[in-house]
Amino acid sequence: MAKIGLNNFRYGFLTEAQDGTPSYSGAKTPGAAISCNVEVSNNDAKLYANDVIQESDTSFAGGTVTMGVDRADYQTQADLLGHTYSLQNGITRSANDTAPYVGLGRVVTQMVDNVTNYRVEFIYKVKFAEPSQSDNTKGESVEFSTVEMQGTIAALKNGNWSISQEFSNKADAISYLETLLGGTTPVSV
Repeated sequence: MAKIGLNNFRYGFLTEAQDGTPSYSGAKTPGAAISCNVEVSNNDAKLYANDVIQESDTSFAGGTVTMGVDRADYQTQADLLGHTYSLQNGITRSANDTAPYVGLGRVVTQMVDNVTNYRVEFIYKVKFAEPSQSDNTKGESVEFSTVEMQGTIAALKNGNWSISQEFSNKADAISYLETLLGGTTPVSV
């Protein structure tokens, strides 16, 4: 399998039931996808006895996701970071704002045995943090500056943290992703 593309980021606000069953507020688009980096941390414990490993355990501990988008409009920033936004006043950031947990998904285009297919990668529970900002003046050549937002990945109460599914066409992959989030937005292919 060779990954050859990334598109269609979607997020939705998470509500988690006592048994860990997630539900979401509907699919929203944070901007056009540029990059996505998921780093997973594992618990790793070993029990040594008689000078050898007698028992070992490796399990999911958490992780981070860094989402690169072409832009993060004020509504997206307010949604993902817990800020206040209105058309009249723009965005207001407060030290007391609390970012909500969201579900975050994307479509990865891949090629397997010379056939293109589409994989939905979905993370059930992510909390984003305020991104750093860096702006540059235009010099002799134009340099594009894009937005990267980093979030912390957590497992649901039932232990699930991610789901993945493959599709033969992009429209089905996007539809599945939006169904996971409990609603639909216009399909962009």
